[in-house]
Amino acid sequence: MANVRVLVGTRKGAFVLTSDGRRQSWQVSGPHFAGWEVYHLKGSPVNPDRIYASQSTGWFGQKIQRSDDGGKTWQAMEGEFTYQGVPGTHQWYDGTPHPWEFKRIWHLEPSLTDPDVVYAGAEDAALFRSDDGGRTWHELAGLRGHGSGPHWQPGAGGLCLHTIVLHPSDPKRIFVAISAAGSFRTDDGGQTWRPINRGLKSEYLPDGEAEVGHCVHRIALHPKRPDVLFMQKHWDVMRSDDAGENWYEVSGNLPSDFGFVVDVHAHEPDTVYVVPIKSDSEHYPPEGKLRVYRSRTGGNQWEALTQGLPQQDCYVNVLRDAMAVDSLDECGVYFGTTGGQVYASADGGDSWRAIVRDLPPVLSVEVQTFS
Repeated sequence: MANVRVLVGTRKGAFVLTSDGRRQSWQVSGPHFAGWEVYHLKGSPVNPDRIYASQSTGWFGQKIQRSDDGGKTWQAMEGEFTYQGVPGTHQWYDGTPHPWEFKRIWHLEPSLTDPDVVYAGAEDAALFRSDDGGRTWHELAGLRGHGSGPHWQPGAGGLCLHTIVLHPSDPKRIFVAISAAGSFRTDDGGQTWRPINRGLKSEYLPDGEAEVGHCVHRIALHPKRPDVLFMQKHWDVMRSDDAGENWYEVSGNLPSDFGFVVDVHAHEPDTVYVVPIKSDSEHYPPEGKLRVYRSRTGGNQWEALTQGLPQQDCYVNVLRDAMAVDSLDECGVYFGTTGGQVYASADGGDSWRAIVRDLPPVLSVEVQTFS
């Protein structure tokens, strides 16, 4: 029987949840790195026991942890994150120039083909790569050097590169998203980049359809149809059918098109999940009802999934890295909340239950499936 491992990053440590393929009974290991913020942890698709974790605090700084035994033991990697060349400036909240300063790693994305290669998305926004299992890091400086970097401005969460999506068959194509600069794509392995934001509209910008400056919250794709991208923007759920060249809105009948997460069913490329949040100032579900919305048509037509989720007095948030799907049949869907619950559905979202409660606020959820 298959087994499932769920990796949970929280404000005060990491947790590893395991179950068999029935996904009914869960064992919880943790907290690992107790007291530290763990923004993200993710396993290598090539060697699932190789897990990378981003551990940070404002006091002690950034560490990358690596496990080679599925999270039982961890080793701190000593490599540092240094911007290439003279870092220069980006725009601060008030529009004045501000020096580029490294704060933390938001997201780790292991290579699809080599367990020693891993990408890291940083605040202030930059993309780093390690070729030796996280021991050393170098910046893919073409991203910040694209020319628009001095005009990037932080969102409420900071100037963070939070999404890294690797093309499943073209190792030279990578998508990233930055709050609040927008989405970018490289087709040469990270040497050069260009913005892919045509079709996005942001009323808070002086030019609402500017090339950069959009607050993209998350991008997802299905590996069998990698040119179709789904995006949860600050406001609006968007879709691209041409690898980000053009975007159009698919918010449809959602009760709110504000949110953070978006993900795609493991076996159905047109089945998409989001969790609407009331607004950018009220980060909780509309009407106090925690609802996952599912579209089986690639957007526009959405159904509320509520069975097993609290439908009154619920005021949690679901952050951008806190949703994942497994590859079992039926597909499992998982998400974590700022209230410390991790919910799971073993039937594609039809029903839900909390597989763990009362953790620190959940920052990220990833899932691994083993045969």
